Amino acid sequence: MRLTRKPDRGVDDRAALDAFLDEQLSGVLATVHEGRPHVIPIAYARDGDRLLFHGSTGAGALRMAADGAPVSFCVHAVDAIRLSYNGLHHSVNYRSAVVEGVATRLTGDEHWAALDLLVDLLVPGRNSEIVPVASKDAAKTMTLALPISDGHWLMKARTGQLARADEVPDDVWMGTVPLTLVAGEPVPATGQDPGLPLPASVRRFVAARPNPDGRDADRPGVV
Repeated sequence: MRLTRKPDRGVDDRAALDAFLDEQLSGVLATVHEGRPHVIPIAYARDGDRLLFHGSTGAGALRMAADGAPVSFCVHAVDAIRLSYNGLHHSVNYRSAVVEGVATRLTGDEHWAALDLLVDLLVPGRNSEIVPVASKDAAKTMTLALPISDGHWLMKARTGQLARADEVPDDVWMGTVPLTLVAGEPVPATGQDPGLPLPASVRRFVAARPNPDGRDADRPGVV
């Protein structure tokens, strides 16, 4: 893959790609089948040099990927809104990554291991706190692995602050509004004892995504 527009925004560091993929939680998986595009939002986890996905065996796009259709997977994060002096110059600071290739359907022990990895890579330590997956549920679930290989990934980023332009009137505010993904207060399942203590995995997950100033602390999201 080669970046043809704004090459200065390209990121060639594989460690930066891994860190970005590990930080995010979901992306968009796309493929083409019989001339039609198929796109689905999907959670994922990175396991070394591959990305893991799972979903229903009835999911069309996953079945196509499992049958060998080439796929493209995109992850995108908006880190700030850039407010300029006119509408055409408004923009965002962002990070994005695209990984393309052919995914492999995992079976047998690899399938079971991937199911556990997906949980523990998304919420580290969670598997030790929950009941094992039932065989009948695992049979209805598909796991796929997409390799992250040289020449088949692309990462871009835009960072920094706006600089005031000479032609801007003095009364037009310009600047950057940072955006951050934060974790809200965990909400127990309906009917569960509200006094049940939070498990360690959930406490760590929330602590890793703190709300910087306490606003909207009861709602996960972007502030």
